[in-house]
Amino acid sequence: MAEAISADGRDEVVFVGTPEGLEARLVPEAGIRFLGVRSRGFDRSRPLTMLTGAVTVALSFVRALAIMRSEKPDVVLGFGGYVSLPVGFAAIATRTPLILAEQNSVPGLANRVLSRWARAVAVTYEGSARYLRRPERAVLTGNPVRQAILEADRDRGREALGLAPDALVVLVFGGSRGARHINEAMVALRERLQRHGRLQVVHVAGRIEAASVREALEATGGEDDSYRVFEYIDDMGSAIAAADVVVARAGATSIAEMTAIGRPAVLVPYPYATDDHQTLNARAVAVGGGAVVVPDAELDGPALGDAIERLIEAPALRAEMAEASAALGRRDAAQRLVALVRDAAGRDDD
Repeated sequence: MAEAISADGRDEVVFVGTPEGLEARLVPEAGIRFLGVRSRGFDRSRPLTMLTGAVTVALSFVRALAIMRSEKPDVVLGFGGYVSLPVGFAAIATRTPLILAEQNSVPGLANRVLSRWARAVAVTYEGSARYLRRPERAVLTGNPVRQAILEADRDRGREALGLAPDALVVLVFGGSRGARHINEAMVALRERLQRHGRLQVVHVAGRIEAASVREALEATGGEDDSYRVFEYIDDMGSAIAAADVVVARAGATSIAEMTAIGRPAVLVPYPYATDDHQTLNARAVAVGGGAVVVPDAELDGPALGDAIERLIEAPALRAEMAEASAALGRRDAAQRLVALVRDAAGRDDD
C-alpha cells in the first residue's frame, strides 16, 4: 500500500509498527520511514496476559498520540494487529480520519474494536462485514498485493529458479517461517511424486525447517533437480507464476497473490489460526473453483498426495481452476484502497 499511495510522488507514507517485529527491518529497507510503537498480544484464556496487554496498549497510546501530534497525518490506515489499537485510538482522539483494511474472512480483534469509529473498512470477503461494529461501512476492495506480483511472469520465474520450461512444477510453501506439518507431509510424498517424470517440486521450507527437510530427503535420494528445497524465496510472485500447482497454507496474503496471478491451489489451512479464519479463507477459494482444501489433520494420510496427483494428472482441470482462481483475484485492490484513503483525507484520486 505504501508503494501504491506514493507512486505518483504526491503523498508520503509513515509506517508505524512494533520495534521488535520484522517490519522494523523490512520497512526502512524499502525506503519507507518507520516509527516504533510497542504492542503485545494476549490470550483470552489467560487473564493475566489480558491485563499486561491492556497496560501495554495504554502506554503505547501515549506514544501514538505523540506521533499523531508531531506528524499531523491526513489519514490513518490500519491493517489490524495489536499495534493498530493504540494508533487507531490516537487517530480517534485527534479526530484524524481512520480507514481499516481487513485481509482475512474473520476480522481480528483490533479491527472489530476500531470499526466502530472507522470511516470505512476495506474487506477482502463480503462475509467479513457481519463481524464489524458498523457493517454498513464495509467496502469490498480485495487484498492489495505488490506490483511485482502483478508483473510476475511464468517464463522469467522458471528461468530465475532454474526450472525446465516444459516441466510440471509444484510450488510448496507454508509462509515466511515455513510449516512443519506440510514440510513433513511433502517429504513423505517424495517417492510417490517421483513416478511423474516431468515433475519438479520447489519446496520453500522456511529458514528454521530447511535443514531438517534436506536431511529427511536423504532417505529418498536427497535433493536433486526433481525436488529442490529453499529456505526462503524473496520473489514469491515469480515462484507462483512459475508453478502449475501451488500447495500452501491459507493466509490472506498468500491467497491474494495466488489468485492475482491465477494458479490452482491445494490449500492446507493452519488449524490454530484465530477463529479458524484460514479455513474460511480457503473455503471461499474452493467454492469459487480455484482450490482444493485438505485439512491439516489429514496431512498424514493419503489426502494431500491424492489432491496433488489429481491436479498434475489433469491438464484440463488445472486450466479450469487457474481460470477460476484468476477470476477471484482482485488485481486492482490496491487502487481501490488508495481511493478510500484519499477520499477520507479529502483528496481527489485523479
